[in-house]
Amino acid sequence: MPKVRRSKKPPPEGWELIEPTLDELEQKMREAETESHEGKRKNESLWPIFKIHHQKSRYIFDLFYRRKAISRELYDYCLKENIADKNLIAKWKKQGYESLCCLRCIQTRDTNFGTNCICRVPKAKLEEGRIVECVHCGCRGCSG
Repeated sequence: MPKVRRSKKPPPEGWELIEPTLDELEQKMREAETESHEGKRKNESLWPIFKIHHQKSRYIFDLFYRRKAISRELYDYCLKENIADKNLIAKWKKQGYESLCCLRCIQTRDTNFGTNCICRVPKAKLEEGRIVECVHCGCRGCSG
């Protein structure tokens, strides 16, 4: 039994298909949490956690919306148990946010000038040769 499940209700049918991948991602998350953060900036030590969180949510999103490989019941179970981030998935369903890296990048209160994160600026509008790296999650451009 993975540590992912929290309720006493048994998981719906099809759980056995996604359980190994979720277990693997959960193991990566534990490794990222215990990883040494010496020599890194405060935000930089959180980047692997954001990346794995994104992977887990994207995996569930793709299985349900793109590949249609899991049932609605299993999808709702994953959201209810916080296996996938329902707020992030809700943004992915909106036009212009299909490849959003994390919710912190669109929160205007986290920036100096009340705008979106630098990774949300289209690459065509940036200076050529400029390396963009998000301060919040380490994303190198999720706007397209």
